[in-house]
Amino acid sequence: MGRELLTVIEQIGREKGIDAKRILEAVESALLTAAKKRYGAAENIQVRIDRKSGEIEAISLKKIVNEVTNPQSEVSLAEARKVDSEAELGDEIGAVIEIEEFGRIAAQTAKQVIFQKVREAEWEVVQRDYTARLGDLVNGIILGQERRNYIVDLGKTEAILPAHEQIPRETYRRGDRVKAYLLEVKRTLRDVQVILSRTHPNFIVKLFEAEVPEIAEKIVEIKGVVREPGDRTKIAVVSRDRAVDPVGACVGMKGSRVQAVVRELRGEKIDIVAWTPDSRVFISEALNPAVIEKVGVDEEKKSALVVVADSQLSLAIGRNGQNVRLAAKLTGWKIDIIGSSEYEKERVVRDQETRAAIAHQLQEQHAKLVDAESAAAAAQQEAPAPEGSQAAGQAESGDEEKAVG
Repeated sequence: MGRELLTVIEQIGREKGIDAKRILEAVESALLTAAKKRYGAAENIQVRIDRKSGEIEAISLKKIVNEVTNPQSEVSLAEARKVDSEAELGDEIGAVIEIEEFGRIAAQTAKQVIFQKVREAEWEVVQRDYTARLGDLVNGIILGQERRNYIVDLGKTEAILPAHEQIPRETYRRGDRVKAYLLEVKRTLRDVQVILSRTHPNFIVKLFEAEVPEIAEKIVEIKGVVREPGDRTKIAVVSRDRAVDPVGACVGMKGSRVQAVVRELRGEKIDIVAWTPDSRVFISEALNPAVIEKVGVDEEKKSALVVVADSQLSLAIGRNGQNVRLAAKLTGWKIDIIGSSEYEKERVVRDQETRAAIAHQLQEQHAKLVDAESAAAAAQQEAPAPEGSQAAGQAESGDEEKAVG
């Protein structure tokens, strides 16, 4: 029986990826629970499984006292010396409990506790393994659907692909293979939940890492990703090697690399743009596939005015404003787009307003200058002549009179 128990425990450990020592401890705990259920919780019982032979030993320990007040935990010295002649007061003496005496109910309790302990150990392994893989791509098989959430078999455990993490209009059947982003691992009272996502922006990052060696090798870096899952994605890339074109590396020969990602996303459009620290250029790139004529920026307000040809206006804005909305998210700028004809009309109006403002300003300056000159002349006429100047004038008049005489 003992060797068979050890063999079963080792087999469970291999199948579940759990340390056999932990299972042995779980079995000991289960047997202890069963023993206490059978003989009473107050009993001081110890259960141990021999690690070599697998034999189970259950002992009920009692303290040796002069006067017994609690028979479940105490024994008199006289009774103790019937078992051990050298027993002394204060010592503990044990009596072996036969496992068969636990009874059917005790055995069932032990079975339930063992199952629970093994499950808990299993959960810890799942939590540890999948927490270490957070942010990775995982492959699984659809097992079914519950309340719009797909249940996915990952091999060691089952995961959940919630409805809000599914790409719109995407459906699966039992047995379908699915690739997803490992989003979260949550421990609950009942189990460990592994949460998957196909809508997260990092799902795109991981798909490109798998398809583009330059990204996996850190030669090309993805600087930003924005998505409206099921419709359109924009990613900004930059190369750390001048000899490597980041956009070309992601697109691949004849579009092979980007098309592999598009197929995985069931046709979702992907715009790959070159990242640059120049705001004007980056905004122009982000509005791809539209052709941009002019970009004006307000650094303080982080806003930009983009001018496109009238024929490009609807393309730049996108259906329901999707293209400009994604470009704004990717760049972090508020973007307004107008057609070239509207821009020209506004420019004429602005020029007229500017010329009028300048003319008005010049008129005001001229009026102020005239007023200042008039005030200075009036002040000079009203000011009295100095006394010294009057004496000098009288002397000059006297001299003139003498000269005439």
